[in-house]
Amino acid sequence: LGDNVHIGANTILKDVRIGNNSKIEPFSHIDSAKIGNDCVIGPYARLREGSNIGESAKIGNFVETKNITLGIGAKANHLSYLGDSEIGNKTNIGAGTITCNYDGEDKHKTNIGNNSFIGSNSALVAPVTVGSNSTIAAGSVITKDVPDNALGVGRAKQTNKENWSKDKD
Repeated sequence: LGDNVHIGANTILKDVRIGNNSKIEPFSHIDSAKIGNDCVIGPYARLREGSNIGESAKIGNFVETKNITLGIGAKANHLSYLGDSEIGNKTNIGAGTITCNYDGEDKHKTNIGNNSFIGSNSALVAPVTVGSNSTIAAGSVITKDVPDNALGVGRAKQTNKENWSKDKD
């Protein structure tokens, strides 16, 4: 543990390195991970083996990570699964985002560049790369690479059925 580290109640730590001035909120479970200086983790975060969290990054409540690198100042604030991923500096991962890294036989990697924004409730189906300074629209399923400085939208067009009811009288 580095200097001035705060560990909240009911936290489990196993084989971890935590940098200076970092805060681990209550009920977090961290195993075989490295956390940089000035980070905030949790509450209720789960960092699994191979999680490397860069300086000033944030992993929030109900976020699970495994085998990832989260860049300097990046954040995943809540309700996400990030596995087998490399996430750039100052990138924001929206609530409910998942990296779909397992195809039933093999694990695949997701790469996200610097200063990107991943909208809430997005699924990034690996192997896939999202460039730097890019945005993924909320609710998207991304199955193809998104270049730098681009907007990726991968969702079905909404249709409304007027005068429809499940209860047919």
